[in-house]
Amino acid sequence: MAGMSPIFRRADRRAENPENKAAQGPESHLVTLVRKPGCHLCDDAHVVVEKVCAELGVPWEQKDITQDEELHREYWEQIPVVLIDGKQHTFWRVNEQRLRKALTSGLTE
Repeated sequence: MAGMSPIFRRADRRAENPENKAAQGPESHLVTLVRKPGCHLCDDAHVVVEKVCAELGVPWEQKDITQDEELHREYWEQIPVVLIDGKQHTFWRVNEQRLRKALTSGLTE
């Protein structure tokens, strides 16, 4: 795991025990919004992620693609990108219902 972004290391640790995750609720996930300044789609995605995560009690974070070379290489054509536990969930447009379903039904595995 050397050289991996911290968000991916954290996600790998969470995935080590899938039975434990299944017994936990949505709050056991971590949602990451990969974005850049001045991006109107990123602003739209922020609203959706913030709303769904607040309603479900899911922690979330933002990563600025202009401040992280690895994220820039990986996602520069797709931003905004939403990751759930370090795995790509969606990009460009974030669907509120799809994000909620992924966080509550175990579709993130």
